[in-house]
Amino acid sequence: MAAALAEWAVNVAEEASAGLWRSEGDLAAARWLDAEDAAMRQVLAWAVAHDTALALRLADAQGWWWGMRGRLAGEYPLLCQAVGRAEVGSDGWCAAQVWLGWTAQFSADPAAALGHFTAVCDAVAGRPPSRELAGALVGRAGALRLMGRSAEAAGDARRALALARQIGDRVGELQALVDLSFDAHYAGDHDEAVRLARQAGQITTGVPGSLARMCSRVLTIVLADAGELAAAETVGAAALARARAAGDVWNQVGLLQRIVDLDLRAGRVDDATAHLREGLHLAVRTGNWFDWLDLLLGLSQCGSLCAATGRAADAVTLWAACAALEQRQGITDPSRFKPRREGQLRQARQALGPDRARAAEERGAAMSITTAAEYALMLTDPVPPQPEAPGSAHLSARERELVALVAQGRTNAQIAAQLYISIRTVTSHLDRIRDKTGHRRRADLTRLALSEGLV
Repeated sequence: MAAALAEWAVNVAEEASAGLWRSEGDLAAARWLDAEDAAMRQVLAWAVAHDTALALRLADAQGWWWGMRGRLAGEYPLLCQAVGRAEVGSDGWCAAQVWLGWTAQFSADPAAALGHFTAVCDAVAGRPPSRELAGALVGRAGALRLMGRSAEAAGDARRALALARQIGDRVGELQALVDLSFDAHYAGDHDEAVRLARQAGQITTGVPGSLARMCSRVLTIVLADAGELAAAETVGAAALARARAAGDVWNQVGLLQRIVDLDLRAGRVDDATAHLREGLHLAVRTGNWFDWLDLLLGLSQCGSLCAATGRAADAVTLWAACAALEQRQGITDPSRFKPRREGQLRQARQALGPDRARAAEERGAAMSITTAAEYALMLTDPVPPQPEAPGSAHLSARERELVALVAQGRTNAQIAAQLYISIRTVTSHLDRIRDKTGHRRRADLTRLALSEGLV
C-alpha cells in the first residue's frame, strides 16, 4: 500500500511540476506543491529508505520548484541519502548528482558543487551525448568561475553549448549561453555579453519559466555594465514583475539586487533602500544561496548605500564581513561591483582614520552570514528603533555573553559546548533574557547585540 501511494504521489508531483515549464502555469503549480509540501516530504523520506528509484524520480520532479521557491539548498541531506543508495552512473543517479551540484552551489560551496558535477562527467564518459552531460558541464562552468578558474569555466561552457545544440537540449543551450555571457562580461567584452544574453533570452519553449526569467536577469546585468542603463531598467522592472507574479523567489532576489545597483547609480537612495531591504528579507527567509551569493552582493550593496549616506563605519563593517565570508567559503568574487567597492572602501577608511577603520573591520570580519544579514536589515529599517525597548544594560555579564553568541549564529548546543554548561542551562538563561528584554526571537536578540555593540 505504501509503495502504491508513493508511486501515485510521484506521478502527481511530476504532473504538477510540468506546470513550471509553462510560464502561465508557474504560480498555480508552485502553490499546489507548496500546499502538498509536508506530504511530499514524507513520501520522499519513505522512498529514500525503501525505493531509491522512486525517490530519485520525486526529487527530480520537485527540483525546479525547490529552486524557484528558494528551497533547493535545504534538500541537500535527503538528496545525498538517495544518491548514496542509487546505482552509480544510472540515469537517476546522474540527475540527482546534478541537482546536488546545484544545491551545493546555491549554498556557496563551489568545491562541493564541482565534485558533484565532475562525478557525472566521469560517469558518462564514453557514452553517447546526453542532457546529463550537458547539465553537468554547465554546472562545472559555474563552480569553476566561482573558484577563479575562468579559462576552464569558459571551456566547459563552450563544450556544453556544442553538446546541447547537437542533441536539441534547449535547457542546456540556454544555460550554456548564459555562462558564456558571464564569461564575456567578466572579461570586459560587454557587447558580446549582451549579444549572448539576448540569444539565451530567445529560447522560450522547452525550458522552465524560472530559467526564461533568469535570462532577463542576466540581460539586466550585462546591459547595465555596457552603459545601457535605461534599457537595463526597462528589462529589469519587467522581469521583476513577472517573477513576483509567478512566485519566483529565486529570480526576485537576484533581480532586486540588480535594480538596487541601478538605483544607486541614479542616486535614488530611498528606492535603493526599499529594494535592498525587500531582497534581503527574501534571501534571509529562504536561507538558500544562489540566494547566498545574492545575499553577499546585497551586503556589499548595503555598504555602498551606507557610504553614500555618510555612514562610513557601517560601510566598512559590511565590506569586511563580505570579504571574510568570501574567504571562508573559498569564493573568488568575480563581481563587477568589487572595483567600485574597493574605491569606496578607501574613502571610508580615510574618513574614519586608522583606529576606527580597524575596529569596524574587526567587527565585520567576526560576523556570520546571519549576523551580517540582520545588521544590513537593521541599517535599512525605515522604522527607527523604539527608545523605550529594553536594552542589555540590566543583563548580567554571562547573559550579555549569551546574547553575543546567539548573534554570532551559534545554536544552543554550540553555546553549551563553548561555555561548558548544559543545553538546559543555556535554554534557561535565554528564557530569562527574553523575559528581561522582551525579545522573543533569535533574530531580535541578534539585533539587540548589534545595536548595543555586543558583536
